[in-house]
Amino acid sequence: MQRSILASCGLAAAIALPLSPAAAAPFSCPSRGGDLVFGQEANVNSLDQMTSSTISTRNIAMNIYESLVTRDENNKVIAELAESVEEAPDRLSYTFRLRQGIGFHNGKPMTSADVAASFDRYKRIGLQRSTLDNVQGWEAPDAATFVIRMARVQPTFLEALSSFSVPIVIIPAEHKDDPPQQLRPVGTGPFRIAEFVPGSHAKLVRYDGYKPNTAYEERTGFGGYKAACLDSVTFRIVTEASARVAGLETGELQGVEDVPTKSVEALKKDSNVTILPLENWWIQIALPNTAQAPTSDLNFRKAVQAAIGAEDVMDAATDGNYRLNVGFQYPNQPTYTDAGKETYNINDPEKAAALLKQSGYKGEPITILTNRDYPAMYNAALVMQQQLQAAGINAQLRVVDWPTSVQMSQKVNSTEWHFFHSGWGTQPALGALATMQFLASPGANYRPRDDKGDPDVEAAWRDMNDLPTEAERNAAFARMQKLVLERAYAYPFGSLTKVQAVRANVKNFKPFRIPRFSNVWIAK
Repeated sequence: MQRSILASCGLAAAIALPLSPAAAAPFSCPSRGGDLVFGQEANVNSLDQMTSSTISTRNIAMNIYESLVTRDENNKVIAELAESVEEAPDRLSYTFRLRQGIGFHNGKPMTSADVAASFDRYKRIGLQRSTLDNVQGWEAPDAATFVIRMARVQPTFLEALSSFSVPIVIIPAEHKDDPPQQLRPVGTGPFRIAEFVPGSHAKLVRYDGYKPNTAYEERTGFGGYKAACLDSVTFRIVTEASARVAGLETGELQGVEDVPTKSVEALKKDSNVTILPLENWWIQIALPNTAQAPTSDLNFRKAVQAAIGAEDVMDAATDGNYRLNVGFQYPNQPTYTDAGKETYNINDPEKAAALLKQSGYKGEPITILTNRDYPAMYNAALVMQQQLQAAGINAQLRVVDWPTSVQMSQKVNSTEWHFFHSGWGTQPALGALATMQFLASPGANYRPRDDKGDPDVEAAWRDMNDLPTEAERNAAFARMQKLVLERAYAYPFGSLTKVQAVRANVKNFKPFRIPRFSNVWIAK
């Protein structure tokens, strides 16, 4: 049983809260115990959820940490560590009443002081701290209450706050000064960290002090009623696709993050394996570094855009398991727009050559930064390199592991790379706001000089956040997408389908943006 509040305030999403104690019995583990080993395809070197946008970090960390609000299965905003959220009549403050009896993995009770300290750290070093741009401040009037005060009305604030792309997870107050990428992994979630060896594995074990959210009967999205049925979950880094498939077949792995397309048909015939496809998994994308020449030159970036043939890139990236896709949302989403479509999939080497001449390009080496942890990214970069070379660009690959490539891409005024290959999946699934935040300062992924973003793009971003009606905000998104594509601040190639898989005795593992191990059990 749930009810919605704040709908009368015109918010894009309402917080779902209990009307009364659940009429039906909440989820109960049909079986408890067991050790599940999950094959993760990319390395991870930090579990600092506040300062990492990598999929590999999120896969593990989101089973450890929780936030004030999150999203449900249908991408609606719901309360998580908050029990209720009240918006003031003037829409300039939000009062969060905290759920009681919540404890951290170190045994310390969670209070509003911890929430305030978590927001302090995020405001200082959080990767998407622009979420708090319109916030004047916050306070903790008592141990169970946290208040956010706005500098101006922002209709999309709760939507932004609930994003689990780079969420404001709640940590013990004494950890607020931990440096970036060095946060001690102590959260409030159903699993706690037992062992973490970067490059090898992360082992999570059941947190026996976890208190489920009784406002719900089942897990939904990253919220709801969560329980740790498993004794432990070990994320093992298995970068070779063939090794993941072999481990799944033998039972050495009980689940895998990715099954290559060529292996799917054979695994479908194995009664011990359950195949779990998820369409529109991510948008394959390359980002330019506009802080250094020649990618600082618009004509050069447009020349690259003209040289790209999206079909060839996506076919190589996915073994044919893709859809062409203009822009930064999927066609099945209400915010989808094809604004800027004239810049997509041009595949015209002659036009590219003419634009190169206008840019004054003299054949300097161009570095394409990629990794082998995600074959789709590597293969996309390889084809892009070939297409740029065919257009007369001296393109070279620089191949490092995934975490290293992300760290290199985030350096302000970096001279180490010109194009960075990535995949945007969680962000587009969360909606236009979560996606376009990656193209706004601070931290715009096209890396503008001194992190000073394009004023027109930044104005569209502010309108996406601040305009009063959904129609106006969607129009601002279309304007921002068109600007980004026309000025070649990003090169989206298309969307791919991800195929996950588990052993048949692993129950209630449902494909999602991030693997969730609450409410999952192993049949005896």
